[in-house]
Amino acid sequence: MPYVETYYGPAAGAEVQRPALRRRLEADVCVVGGGLAGLTAALELARRGRKVCLLEAERIAWGASGRNGGFVSPGYSASHKTIERQVGPDDAKSLHRLSIEGAAAVAANLDGLGVADVDRVDGILSTSRYEATAELQARRDWLEREFDHRLEFRTRAQMQEVLASPRYFQGLYNPQGFHLNPLNYARGLAREIERLGGELFEASPARALARDGASGVVVTDGGQVRAKDVVIACGGYTGGWAPRLRRSYLPIATYVMLTKPDKALISRAIRTTAAIGDGRRAGDYYRLVDGGERILWGGKITTRRTQPRRLGQLLHQSMVSTYPQLADLQVEMAWSGLMAYARHLMPQIGRLGEGLWYCTAFGGHGLNTTAIGGQLVAEAIAGDSDRYRLFEPFGLTWNGGLAGRGAVQGAYWAMQATDRIRERRLFQ
Repeated sequence: MPYVETYYGPAAGAEVQRPALRRRLEADVCVVGGGLAGLTAALELARRGRKVCLLEAERIAWGASGRNGGFVSPGYSASHKTIERQVGPDDAKSLHRLSIEGAAAVAANLDGLGVADVDRVDGILSTSRYEATAELQARRDWLEREFDHRLEFRTRAQMQEVLASPRYFQGLYNPQGFHLNPLNYARGLAREIERLGGELFEASPARALARDGASGVVVTDGGQVRAKDVVIACGGYTGGWAPRLRRSYLPIATYVMLTKPDKALISRAIRTTAAIGDGRRAGDYYRLVDGGERILWGGKITTRRTQPRRLGQLLHQSMVSTYPQLADLQVEMAWSGLMAYARHLMPQIGRLGEGLWYCTAFGGHGLNTTAIGGQLVAEAIAGDSDRYRLFEPFGLTWNGGLAGRGAVQGAYWAMQATDRIRERRLFQ
């Protein structure tokens, strides 16, 4: 099915809408949030025989989980050096191994569930927009030595063969990484939860959360769920009913466009099926979709919640600045989505109290980290492991309020300026 028919935004394609909760319900576990983290937690618990209820305020994967670029590869938004400073070298390596496991879990679900229309394509190419031979080769060697994770170095000449742009220098190709349609993947998880007996409710935003004896009670407009365990797996759209979580991360907007079909024109610029991402903090990421007929192009981040005017034009300018030969390639549609970022740039996974869990803040590397986050929370609830504790040192740090939003936006603009200066020196 073409991407234009499975638009990642609120329309959510032709998927049948699930009912809203209109009664009192008892379950073993209530998951709040129908994104990839919540769906994964619910699926892993349903596989363990738990009676699961999931509440989604809009539609399944309506938020960032269904609107992202669809890249699946290891890593976090925080750099390994940053993580190591926080938790030490051994736990930093354990955390990276979890991110590898998360990417493998997505692949296993695709193979095991046979999700239709997910359009998986192998290969992710990370590019540098400046001379970085020694840096990239050192990273390649480190990943293979420490994690047995093999990447392939690409020279500038090799890059030019597949990406006809003067902007790119060297790159690292990850043959184990892949890209997919995340909305259809999320829908496949939802169907499997229901097949295993779980109940999913859409248009059912949580309004209140309370503890009643040994049970948690989640109240919606039309009903309530009583469960021994409650998992809060919301992201950038979390409401005021979970104030501690809402104050612990920043909703960051990211933007994506889909071009109109023109395979012949696109092939003049991009001659690889690998997904592409550059090494800038807020760089461009893109990939061919619909068999090379279109480009899905993402980039730019901001703390503003409203979608900019002329969004498609702004993203088109970014594309043309990299590939001038694509100036005549028109935009079919563009959309935005709110990701959740903690100030420490790591996922927030843990326990707020007896029977109350949180699994959120996956901005930047959501497809692998939502997979492992949901799995770790499910393991903890089932008593299978306490691996979620590896994330405890990061915690629920206050986001800084309005000042925090301003600081993040200012840091982003500063990084943009640094990138522009560096590239200007190269091309003068």
